[in-house]
Amino acid sequence: MAAGYAELLRTRHAARLLVGTLIGRLPNGTAPIAIVLFTRAEGGSYSLAGALAAVYGLANAVGQPLLGRAVDLYGQPRVQLPAAVVSALGMVWLAFAGTGSAAAAYGAVVVAGLFTPPLEGGLRALWPSVLGGREEKVHAAYAMDAVAQEVMFTVGPLLVTLFVSLWDPAAALLVINAIGVLGALSVVVCEPSRTWRSAPREAHWLGALRSRGLLALLGAFFFVGTALGSITVAGVAYADDHGRQAVYGWLMAALGLGALVGGVVYGARQWSGAPERRLRTLVALLAVCYLPLMLTPGPVAMTALTALAGVFLAPAIACAFIVVDRHAPAGTVTEAFSWLVTFFGVGAAIGTAAAGPAVELGGTAASFGVASVAGAAALVVLTVTQRALAAPGRGREVAGSAGKEPEGSAGAVSEVPSAG
Repeated sequence: MAAGYAELLRTRHAARLLVGTLIGRLPNGTAPIAIVLFTRAEGGSYSLAGALAAVYGLANAVGQPLLGRAVDLYGQPRVQLPAAVVSALGMVWLAFAGTGSAAAAYGAVVVAGLFTPPLEGGLRALWPSVLGGREEKVHAAYAMDAVAQEVMFTVGPLLVTLFVSLWDPAAALLVINAIGVLGALSVVVCEPSRTWRSAPREAHWLGALRSRGLLALLGAFFFVGTALGSITVAGVAYADDHGRQAVYGWLMAALGLGALVGGVVYGARQWSGAPERRLRTLVALLAVCYLPLMLTPGPVAMTALTALAGVFLAPAIACAFIVVDRHAPAGTVTEAFSWLVTFFGVGAAIGTAAAGPAVELGGTAASFGVASVAGAAALVVLTVTQRALAAPGRGREVAGSAGKEPEGSAGAVSEVPSAG
C-alpha cells in the first residue's frame, strides 16, 4: 500500500505540492480550536468563542467557491498567495485587537475566513498534469490526498496546543498563520502551479453549479458533513456520560485512524467500473457503520465502533474527487472542488448545531442518531439522482504535463466524449 503512495511522491513536484498544500491549509484546519483557545484566554465566554468560530466557518464557506472561480479565471499564483496573506492578516488583526470589541473580533474572523486560499481545490486541479496524464495515478493521488487530510486534522490541533503551551494563544495564531503563508508560497512558486491554466470556459453566472451531476454530489456530501459534524458533539456527550474527558480524545483519534486506514487501503488498488456507482456503495457502507454508534457501549467497544465509522470516510471522499472531476463543466475544476469543500463544511456546521438539541431531547444515543439519519440522507440523494450522476456532461482525458500545452488548456486536460 505504502509503496504505491511512495511511487506517487517520487514524481517530480508531487511531494512538494502535497506538503506545501497541507502546510498552507494549517490555518484553516486549526482555526476553530485556535479561535476558541484565544477567546477564552482573552476572557471571552464560550458563547463568544463558539460564535467567532462559526462565523469564521461561514465566511470560509462563502469564500472558497468565489476564490476557486478566481483561480480558474486568473491562475493560481495571482489568487492563492494574495488570499493567504490577507487571511493571515485577518488573524493578526484578531491577535492584536483581542476580543474586547466584538465588532473588531467578528470583522477579523470574517476576513480570515473569507480569504482562506482554495489550496485544496487547487491541488486537485494540478494532479492530472503533475502525474503525466495517467488516470490510475490521478485516482491514487486523490486517495492519498484524502489520507493526508486526516493526518493534517490530527496533527494540526496538536501543533496549536503545543504552541499555546510554549507561548500563548495569540502567539499560536500568529505562528500558525505565518507557517500557512509559507506553505502557500511554496505551492505557487512551483512550476506546475505557475504554468497551470484552466480550460476555456463557457460564460455562465452559475459557473460549476450548472452541472446537475455536481449538484447531486454536493447535496450528498452536505449530509456526509452533517454526520461528521454531529459525531464531534455526540462524542463530547458520550465522554461526559462516562466521566472522563480523555474518552473524547480516544473517540476522535479512533475516527481519524479508521479514515486513515480506509484511505490507505482504498488507494492501494485500482478500481474498475463507474466511480458514481462505487461512491453509492461507499456511502451506503458509511451510513451502515454509523448505526452501531447509537448503542453507546463501554469506552473500549465504543472506540472500536468509532474507528469502524471512520473506515469508509476517506475512500468516499477520494471517490467524490473523481466524480467532481468528471462532472465539473470545462474551465471550472478548481471552483467545483471548492464547492465540495463548502457544502461539506456547511453540513458539518449544521450537524454540530443539530447534535446539541438531540442530546438534550433524547440523550447521547439520539445525538449519534443524527449521524445515522444524515448518512442515510446522503445515500438517498445519491440514489434518487442516479440518472444525473450516470451521465457526466464531459469526460476528461489527461493529455500531457502542465506548461507544455497550449494556453487555455486545463492543466493539460482535453475534452473527450464520456462513456459515462
